Amino acid sequence: GRIHTSAATVAVLPEVEDVEIEILDKDIRIDTYRSSGAGGQHVNKTDSAVRITHLPTGIVATSSEKSQHVNRDKAMKNLRVRLYDMQRQAKDAARSDARKSQVGSGDRSERIRTYNFPQGRVTDHRIGLTLHSLPQILEGDLDPMLNALIAEDQAARLADLEAELG
Repeated sequence: GRIHTSAATVAVLPEVEDVEIEILDKDIRIDTYRSSGAGGQHVNKTDSAVRITHLPTGIVATSSEKSQHVNRDKAMKNLRVRLYDMQRQAKDAARSDARKSQVGSGDRSERIRTYNFPQGRVTDHRIGLTLHSLPQILEGDLDPMLNALIAEDQAARLADLEAELG
């Protein structure tokens, strides 16, 4: 028989939690002004239109119905939606960056680990470690592999710190 080779990429990402949008009074400025358009004399003589500005982001939400209270609620809801969308986009970008850093291009030349079943061997190409204990590793005895990876990571961090300080 021939030896068959397969490659797989795996990304481990955190679960996405629901985002609560909390808007503090100190973070918003509410302006009222006279509306234009439909509404007749009422909108011409009362400051019923509402503009809410979220000061930290500069996002502006407006509403110009007949009632100032309705407008304030609508503008606040609109602001929450826009802030939620902004947070979601930021989280999506961070998640995408995390995934790209883990998966890379997925090219076969970016080997991380090789499991050679006929020889009972596991090789981690990042640290040049070869273990002849494939059955034990598949049974969950990952300590030899993990200890070597942790030691290599600590050595790399220490080298980075020394280069940064020295």
